[in-house]
Amino acid sequence: MPHNFLETKLGDTGLKVHRLGLSASYWPGKKTIYNAIDKGINYFFGYGFDNQMISVLRDVFKKERERYIIATGAYNLLVTHQNLRKTVEKRLRQLKTDYIDIFLFLGVTKSGHFPEYLREELRGLKKTGKVRYVGMSCHDRRLAGKLAAENELDVYMIRYNAAHRGAEKEIFSQLQGDDRPGIVSYTATRWGQLLNAKKMPPTDSVPQASDCYRFVLSNPTVDVCMCGPKNLDQMRAALPALELGPLGEDDMARMRRIGDYVHDHTRRF
Repeated sequence: MPHNFLETKLGDTGLKVHRLGLSASYWPGKKTIYNAIDKGINYFFGYGFDNQMISVLRDVFKKERERYIIATGAYNLLVTHQNLRKTVEKRLRQLKTDYIDIFLFLGVTKSGHFPEYLREELRGLKKTGKVRYVGMSCHDRRLAGKLAAENELDVYMIRYNAAHRGAEKEIFSQLQGDDRPGIVSYTATRWGQLLNAKKMPPTDSVPQASDCYRFVLSNPTVDVCMCGPKNLDQMRAALPALELGPLGEDDMARMRRIGDYVHDHTRRF
């Protein structure tokens, strides 16, 4: 299936995905989640405490499980980590499903947090038949780029937005062609800072939320851009990104200019 602005395949997994994904960790309400489904969103990331999303997915699974791509994972706790197999089993029970589409090891900040034995354990989950694909979320772009280039895992979830563009050089540039892992991005609005009027450069107006998502999705290496709305209005603000399509050159330059300013004038990483 060709890559386009609305949908694509998630790397070489073969999974057909809507390019805007949904996380409901801010508890946006079940109505918001159903609205996302009605608009065609089929990629969902959730933790075990995401009760609203779990409830909605259990409901829609009754009619059509195969339509939805479910990603979840076990968290790196720095000095230790959640048990991978126990987390898989718990999530299967919570969702009342026989399999998880994508299981991630979450929150890796350096290579020492993801040793070879843990990579083997993660990859081994696929042999159980309860996990289709595995991956990681990573704050160390060089590590993620190295592992992605070596095709160590199926999916990588990384931070990418107009203010954090390091992935373009350290990850995306190494992934050319169709034989590559899936790339899922998060923090398109940099936790709302790219929408904060107080953080704008003097020459530029505040972008729309959809501009932030369009910036990310204009990069063809990004298969899915996650959206984490707090309410239905924020979900509706994100959705026009797909109808409007890629940003033009002038708008891309504007978003990069705003991103640079926000990055340089904000202490938070």
